[in-house]
Amino acid sequence: MFWRTLGRIIVVPLSFLVAGAVATMVLLTLGLEQITQAAKRSADGEFGEIQVVLDFLWQGSILASGMSILPALAVVIIGEVARIRSAVYYMAGGGIALAAIPLLSRLGTTADLMPPTLVWQVLATAGFVGGWVYWFLAGRRA
Repeated sequence: MFWRTLGRIIVVPLSFLVAGAVATMVLLTLGLEQITQAAKRSADGEFGEIQVVLDFLWQGSILASGMSILPALAVVIIGEVARIRSAVYYMAGGGIALAAIPLLSRLGTTADLMPPTLVWQVLATAGFVGGWVYWFLAGRRA
């Protein structure tokens, strides 16, 4: 029993770090793809240059705020304490945790602007992948 607990104390944080790194890579890859597509739309004359720059800044601020780990940490702690072994729990929890970051970043501000749907999709996809990686490494033996 002692060795199992000691093993969980080591495996859980390492798995969380690996899952976070994988989710960040997916987030940056998909985010870069969206920025490239927006630049192409700008080159085609679909948007004005000022609008494209503002769009880049807006999406960049949303993606940069994705570095908060509190929602994902809550999913992991609840899963470990309740001994949840379901891949669906960790995938859905990871997706919801990352997709909730734009909402949580607006707490205490009066800004009514919501990010584009594409930003929600990128964040949720990265969260799904991160949740699956965590489940694969540590969650299935919770």
